[in-house]
Amino acid sequence: MRSESSRLTSGPANRSETPLGGGESVDSELQFTKCLRCDAGVLLPLSDYGRDGAPIRFKAWVCSNPECGFNIRIDNGEISIGRTIAQSFK
Repeated sequence: MRSESSRLTSGPANRSETPLGGGESVDSELQFTKCLRCDAGVLLPLSDYGRDGAPIRFKAWVCSNPECGFNIRIDNGEISIGRTIAQSFK
């Protein structure tokens, strides 16, 4: 059985796997860019699906600090920064 663990840290986004004996691997530490707005959280990437079901990687980035609320996203080719985040009922 494969066991995975990761920690969130600030820094350049980087993920790699190190092979171990027996075909298992261990994920290395995940690093994310520090939020420059609050200096306390990191920016987490979010993905979505397009109208035809095609995956859209990194459609949005949000700060992990709930008190900050910083976000940046791409909608129909336009970049929007700081839109109010609300629950989707789709």
